[in-house]
Amino acid sequence: MQPKTDKDLFQFLDHLGIAHSTREHAPVFTVAESVALRDEIPGGHTKNLFVKDKKDNYFLLTVEEHATVDLKTVHTVIGAAGRVSFGRPEKLMDYLGVIPGAVTAFGVINDVEHRVKIVIDEALMGFDVINAHPLRNDATTSIGAKDLLAFIAATGHEPLVLKVAS
Repeated sequence: MQPKTDKDLFQFLDHLGIAHSTREHAPVFTVAESVALRDEIPGGHTKNLFVKDKKDNYFLLTVEEHATVDLKTVHTVIGAAGRVSFGRPEKLMDYLGVIPGAVTAFGVINDVEHRVKIVIDEALMGFDVINAHPLRNDATTSIGAKDLLAFIAATGHEPLVLKVAS
């Protein structure tokens, strides 16, 4: 199945009545590269970790960009079967329809079989506005924190808000 595009994402958000704005920029692949945009785009900026446990259960951890996630212990918080490791790029494309460097909470729009559990760090929810890639890494989409949870729920996923970062 062909992954949905940013245009599909925006149409879905519009259909849900969720306000969003998107700013184009040069492609960024890491948090370090994206820091230059902070003065231009207010709100909480995200870092996303696509991980799996030993039973091939997949998780998307969305945290504030400067947060630290302890991969040795996070499994105890998210309900994984043992320690987690990073998921392969092929699975990232198969499940969330994105490439490394463009991982985003919005990727759950492509997970129609609900193979990925999405976990939002509770500290990120302290921001009124959350910024994430719109399925590509040359733009940033801003959305209200509660609206992000509504979007995730509308895709058929249960948005889990847990303390996963320090």
